[in-house]
Amino acid sequence: MSVKCEYHDNFLTAQAAAAGALDREAQPSLFDRLDWLESLHRIALRDKTPALLQAKGGDAQGWLPLMQAEGGHLVALANWYNFTWAPIFANADSEVEKLALLRGLARLASKHARRLTLAPMPDEDGSASMVQAAFEASGWSVFREVCDQNHILEVKGRSFDAYWESRPSRLKNTVKRKGKTGAVTIRIETEYGTESWRDYERVYARSWKPEEGSPEFLRQIAERESVAGALRLGLAYIDGKPVAAQYWTVENGAALIHKLAHDERHMQASPGTLLSAALFQHVIDVDRVDLIDFGTGNDAYKSEWMEDVRDRYRLEMFWPNNPANWPYIAIRKWRAYRASN
Repeated sequence: MSVKCEYHDNFLTAQAAAAGALDREAQPSLFDRLDWLESLHRIALRDKTPALLQAKGGDAQGWLPLMQAEGGHLVALANWYNFTWAPIFANADSEVEKLALLRGLARLASKHARRLTLAPMPDEDGSASMVQAAFEASGWSVFREVCDQNHILEVKGRSFDAYWESRPSRLKNTVKRKGKTGAVTIRIETEYGTESWRDYERVYARSWKPEEGSPEFLRQIAERESVAGALRLGLAYIDGKPVAAQYWTVENGAALIHKLAHDERHMQASPGTLLSAALFQHVIDVDRVDLIDFGTGNDAYKSEWMEDVRDRYRLEMFWPNNPANWPYIAIRKWRAYRASN
């Protein structure tokens, strides 16, 4: 396959070059769409120059959405809002096609950077392994390490009741006992509403969570996903006041848990736990999802709800012909040697 490559430092030319290949209709993952990338950069990462690498071979496209970190160093265009970062493909159905596109991207990257850092990468779909193989075949020195973990639940056709039966006794008893009191009322919104979003923000501000990095970005994504029918905003109230909130999206058989928070002044009523149970029941029995994804982070409470853990990887890649990289390559090779002996 003959591959041609282009480097874009802005989203307007990238959008034109993609010709719809990065739109919702072409990309099942929220994090692989141009509107996600553009909003994330414009609101949360605007101090970084985008570096959007494209490879084309016939109708097939491959993209590496990156950004400038420092001189000669490109990093994944992603932050803590991303569950994953991976190369994006369109009309590339075989691994052979994807590897050809990635090798083209590796050659293009060597002309614009001496170092690349890519994370958090999945590998259950082969993404991290394919990038590693393609860049190594193109002459890059590649070092791979686990950087995070991802807790998931594969529903496997179960009803919520069947899933719930397998949960820890402590969790089930909490939901049963606290639910009986009737102190907590719950709403699950599927459309964005200004007042409901204010309630979400009020809860977050009173929670244990750190100050939100880019609240405007989250709000815009919520509005956009609402229009697409993907928003699930859970809210719990005591005496009419919001005390717990969760922000999920649901599409293509997967539910993503983006944010959750509760007002610590009402912990005795367990509103966050009750709200989680209600949302799990909704996405399993109403939305009929196949997968629930708790994002990155190895928080202990996630294991009460989820059943499997997947690693997320960081690839550090160095162009060996650049002398500035030699110390980094030497250090990492030494670490790898020490770890294996």
